[in-house]
Amino acid sequence: MEKLRGVILCGGKSLRMGTDKGLIKLHANTWAQTAMDKLAGLPVPTLLSVSEVQYPDYLEVFSDQHLVKDNPDMDFHGPLAGVLSVHLQHPEDDLLVMACDMPLMEISMVKELLLLYQEQPSAAAFVFTNNNEPEPLCAIYTARGLAHVYQLWLAKQLTRHSMKFVLGHLHTVSAPLKDFQKKYFRNFNAHAELNGL
Repeated sequence: MEKLRGVILCGGKSLRMGTDKGLIKLHANTWAQTAMDKLAGLPVPTLLSVSEVQYPDYLEVFSDQHLVKDNPDMDFHGPLAGVLSVHLQHPEDDLLVMACDMPLMEISMVKELLLLYQEQPSAAAFVFTNNNEPEPLCAIYTARGLAHVYQLWLAKQLTRHSMKFVLGHLHTVSAPLKDFQKKYFRNFNAHAELNGL
């Protein structure tokens, strides 16, 4: 796994939440730190993907070496901009991607993904499916697959910039979620949803 790098996606605008989700505190830690801590038990270096606007706030909490700003050449926003920005800085690395706004995620799910990744090295992406729909924000994307996506973007052939659309252009291996695992993938978008966390 020496070519695998963790990426915590923190670059969303958090409009419905009204505050930066990565910097929300869960117990003593921010959501971003909580996500990093979950990957800390794995032998992978981990980065935080942030937008230009977020960077100063994250610099107050994290060291610069852990932060990757969205590439200014990207003419779109969202998770794909963050993933490709990290890819351009570390083009040889496969990326283990996790959104910061899934605080219920269990490391056991990541370990299942790693098994798929190790067992099927010819694939370009590894995801879980939830009711036959992919869960692209806790997934592994290979350097080879991301290079292909980046070339599609350069050639103006990437007509949409959602991660689900991107998966349609990659050889993807998937595993269906069991019912009890689906709660781990819940993402939180509004303060009212945080009760009981």
